[in-house]
Amino acid sequence: MSELRFYLDENVSPVVAEQLVLHGIDAVSARNLGKLGDDDQNHLRRANGMGRVLCTHDQDFLRMAAQEFDHSGVVFAQQQQVSIGGWVRALRALHSQMEAEAARDQIIFLSLK
Repeated sequence: MSELRFYLDENVSPVVAEQLVLHGIDAVSARNLGKLGDDDQNHLRRANGMGRVLCTHDQDFLRMAAQEFDHSGVVFAQQQQVSIGGWVRALRALHSQMEAEAARDQIIFLSLK
């Protein structure tokens, strides 16, 4: 079994990835990878190719994940509920509770407060 690793799309603050890394969790952001402005399909494919769960509040990923795309998992939170601390707390908890294999092709909905 392997640990969850995270890929934050451009809608999630890269500070979340920085905070996760400080807690020993493998996380990258689209911004850190120099991929801002890339299309959603490429983000999902890149995250999958890297074996990372994609974190977003962009509903387009929900449609792609539910339909045709293989993925390593998608974590979704509503934009109105997004805070940096909420993302960090929720992803740390998810990391401690779930293995990467269990996240495969799953959509995980978070409530961030």
